Amino acid sequence: MTGIAQAPAITVRPVVVPAGLDAPDAGTFLEMVRIANAVCLHDAGHDYLHEEPEEMLGFMQDQSDWTQPAFAAERDGVVLGVVKLMISNEPDAQTVEFDLMIDPPMWGQGAEELLLAEVEREARDRGLATIQTWTLHRPGTPGPTLEPPTGWGSIPAEDRQTVFQLSHGFSLEQVERNSVFDLTGEFGLVERMLAEAQEVAGADYRVVSWTAPTPPEFRDGFAYVLSRMSTDAPSGGMVVDEQHWDAARVERRDARQRAQGLTVSVAAVQHIPTGTLAAYNELVISEDRSGATQQYGTLVLTEHRGRRLGTVVKCANLLRWRDVVPESPRVSTFNAEENRHMLDINEAIGFVPASYAGAWKKTLAL
Repeated sequence: MTGIAQAPAITVRPVVVPAGLDAPDAGTFLEMVRIANAVCLHDAGHDYLHEEPEEMLGFMQDQSDWTQPAFAAERDGVVLGVVKLMISNEPDAQTVEFDLMIDPPMWGQGAEELLLAEVEREARDRGLATIQTWTLHRPGTPGPTLEPPTGWGSIPAEDRQTVFQLSHGFSLEQVERNSVFDLTGEFGLVERMLAEAQEVAGADYRVVSWTAPTPPEFRDGFAYVLSRMSTDAPSGGMVVDEQHWDAARVERRDARQRAQGLTVSVAAVQHIPTGTLAAYNELVISEDRSGATQQYGTLVLTEHRGRRLGTVVKCANLLRWRDVVPESPRVSTFNAEENRHMLDINEAIGFVPASYAGAWKKTLAL
């Protein structure tokens, strides 16, 4: 009687962050980048979220502000999937954020469960009860949908990533819209919206802009407005670890972005009477300037809202970007569906939906 051959076991091991992309131990890291891009393409249906290996390497090599362990699930030397964690180095951090990415043809073979177990082990080892992640979804997917408690937006209920999260004890807390803007079209509307918004803002506000690194005279102000992103932006039921910033952290961030090969344009609005940077917008692109531009952050400080400063920084930076990186065909950005004010601005400028993201949370018993 002939026995049935058993499939080789899946093993999980840490991903080494190599010294360089051509280092002898860079193979698994490069597979992680490849799988991350394959997952984004498969789940979102577009390549606007593509990340170059240099981007991920430069970010993971600097762990001064974020601890970033990663693990790979392998069978017979083939990487089936990876998980990348981000844990704030703030002393009062409460959460583990993670991206669990299975090579699309390898889904359903057990790697996803093993990698999630690694996330939960890491969280418990560190005494952190909250784990959080995001899933990508295509627009217009037929079938039932799932809505978050915010009441804003929805994601397909039958997508494999939705089913996986629900079956492993996660709750959907928020939906974000991924919107894109066509950089190859006319900018007349952007110019008019900027002029109108500046008139509403009034003489107490002026636009300041730079290409990273941050000029010394703006480091303290930029640190403050970046710190407010963790407290002022809508987060639904997600737990957000407050981030503390100073000029030194801004300099570290600038250095990390240089190592990633990124070009970063910042448009900000300065409140002239106080010198405060009241709003900012960031546009970012990798060394491949023919790809999509990423909008990292847009924020208007709560105490300066109602003066159309969000429109000012978005439009000013789009106009500036046309000269800084004329090769890029589009800008991609994410906004919480309940953030109607910012979405109204995006829609008026000409951003259109490209995909959606579900924000998921699970509370562990420690």
